[in-house]
Amino acid sequence: MNVRQTKRVVLTVLALIVTTLSTFAQGDKASRPSPPATASGTIGGATITITYGSPSVKGRQIWGGLVPYDKAWRAGANEATIFETDKAIKVAGKELPAGKYSLFAVPGEKEWQFIFNSQTGQWGIKRGGDSNRDPANDVLTVNAKPDKSSMNEKLLYEVTKKGFVLKWENLEVPVAIK
Repeated sequence: MNVRQTKRVVLTVLALIVTTLSTFAQGDKASRPSPPATASGTIGGATITITYGSPSVKGRQIWGGLVPYDKAWRAGANEATIFETDKAIKVAGKELPAGKYSLFAVPGEKEWQFIFNSQTGQWGIKRGGDSNRDPANDVLTVNAKPDKSSMNEKLLYEVTKKGFVLKWENLEVPVAIK
């Protein structure tokens, strides 16, 4: 085997290794226990898209249990939930510029906070279990009132003409958008 053939074989092997490693690194997100989901719609001419991991109840107590009260939560599973709008909007009466944000929630028994954070792309929690949110990057915080709902086994977001709604277990939390 001459030098040219050897280089070709080495480059081919390296290309195969890199391709294999990148395939394994990405994995099949759809096969996760909390698969990715997307909710989208148009509100007042703005296209809203929410991308999140959708966990299931699986017999667990969600609110005040798996998801503690009064503590920032990634508003989904796996990576931090992403909220994207292509136009400036008003969320619960407050201005939110067009852009892409990580969406965090602070559930409470009687009131919730939703936090729009400019840092995106991070895993949703740190090793200790706290949310991976840097408060220095918070752009907007709004309050919302939870309501009882029928059972939703999987976490679900809906974008409606009035805003978005988080639904999971026996709660739904609407957030007004104009």
